[in-house]
Amino acid sequence: MEYIKNTTEFSVSEETAVSLGKFDGIHKGHVRLLEYLKEKKRLGQKSVVFTFDIPPRQIVGAWEQSKILTTNEEKMRLFEQNGMDYVIECPFTPEIMHMEAEDFVDMIVRRLHIKSLVVGSDFHFGHNRLGDYQLLRALAGVYGYDVKVVDKVQENGRDISSTLVREEILAGRIESANKLLGYPYFVQGKVVHGNEMGRLFGTPTANLLPPDEKLLPPYGVYVTRTSISGRGDKVYGGITNVGCKPTIQGSNPVGVETHLFDFDEWIYDREIKVEFLKRVRQEQKFDSLEQLKLQMNKDIEKGIKYYTNITKIC
Repeated sequence: MEYIKNTTEFSVSEETAVSLGKFDGIHKGHVRLLEYLKEKKRLGQKSVVFTFDIPPRQIVGAWEQSKILTTNEEKMRLFEQNGMDYVIECPFTPEIMHMEAEDFVDMIVRRLHIKSLVVGSDFHFGHNRLGDYQLLRALAGVYGYDVKVVDKVQENGRDISSTLVREEILAGRIESANKLLGYPYFVQGKVVHGNEMGRLFGTPTANLLPPDEKLLPPYGVYVTRTSISGRGDKVYGGITNVGCKPTIQGSNPVGVETHLFDFDEWIYDREIKVEFLKRVRQEQKFDSLEQLKLQMNKDIEKGIKYYTNITKIC
């Protein structure tokens, strides 16, 4: 997959099938768009995802970006796993922001040699968001492309959207969020040194410090599944604390701290991916480190039981 970013002078020389959108989280609704792009490969069209690089918390008109479900790096890996040929992450410059909708269509069709477009029924683009799928259809005859409009995918009678996924995660309903996504919500990054408290307790942990813009589940303890770079498809069950460790003295940064079951290797500076499976409890402050240790052992017991059961089911 080719990743084109940090330039407004993007182009693809081959004929393409293109989907446009923010693609935060890449949930089941997004996957339906990507499946249509893959179908067009049989016609020799390259699959292209076109999205914008909007800095976190940047205000766009009346809309302010919330914390994101997927960082750019996480998003690229998901696109690659879904078989995309190109991902274009266009800087959201003032010129792009104020471009009229038809001018935007003219630009991307010429530069990307578009033969097929697929968008969601709620997709809007161009200055003041005046462009929509109806405009794309109206211009199809002029520019020689076909348009596929995909309705919202639903789960339990509700439209799946990044907003709904975000609501479920913020409420701690991880299992529900995972159903909407079609995969476990995750955070990834390099393992950093912590305060070594877990190793002192006999429960060593791998520590991540996610970027500020990444949406984390509510502070608490979760059953998780972790993969480690360089180990292929091998995964490890574990228990993960999200939060700032209130029992430990001092000011602790918000982190993701994972104890892997039956694992005691040094993996500092290794890239890991931690997938959230189920919430166990909220974060709490204990009166002593001994109480914290006892609770950690209880959490691990619950985590092993849950992970063993779902592994058997799978």
